[in-house]
Amino acid sequence: MALRIATYNIHRCIGRDGDENPERIAAVLRELDADLVALQEVAFDPDAPGNRLRFLADATGAQAIPGPTLLEAKGRYGNALLSRRTVRQVRRIDISVPGREPRGVIQIVLEIRRKTVVIIATHLGLSFEERRYQIGRIVSLLESSPPADVTILMGDFNEWLRWGRMRRRLKRVFDAFPAPATFPSRRPLLALDQIWVRPTGVLTAMKVNGSASARMASDHLPLLADLAL
Repeated sequence: MALRIATYNIHRCIGRDGDENPERIAAVLRELDADLVALQEVAFDPDAPGNRLRFLADATGAQAIPGPTLLEAKGRYGNALLSRRTVRQVRRIDISVPGREPRGVIQIVLEIRRKTVVIIATHLGLSFEERRYQIGRIVSLLESSPPADVTILMGDFNEWLRWGRMRRRLKRVFDAFPAPATFPSRRPLLALDQIWVRPTGVLTAMKVNGSASARMASDHLPLLADLAL
């Protein structure tokens, strides 16, 4: 059984040209054709007819799982998951550091061919100390979670160093992982967006979608992975 996952920082649907255009993000999501996508920097009003998150879910035939971290004047902002698979369980966990922008985790559980798949999606903070605390929280969450056949951690990690302390700590949990560059979208130099999979043997491919539409739609490129379960 194949499972395709992706992580994508959509930058409030604001492209490199400064235009706010959710239709472009939807087009990129359709290019990915993923079973499950972790989204970051999602701005939406749950009560508005033009709910951006609902629009993206409808455009891709997926269920939307919001994970807002900020309440704004125009609605909510933060993380989200789009899933075309049946979700068995959802948890939202606050990993914020006082005085910094609120951050969170969405944890879901899938059941695929009698295999339990745990997926954790997040968007970490900008400062080193903030990320160190947040990675500690995530590692504790992984250690305390029920046993799973496959565990996936993905999102925007805001880690500029290819083998910084944070990645070395995650490598002890997940083993090796490829780190293709996704930021900035025009000419990617940094692997800010990451997908970690355990066991690594189920990972069959990982690549960046560098299409012309993806390079324009956001300041990040989406990262895509294929798994064999």
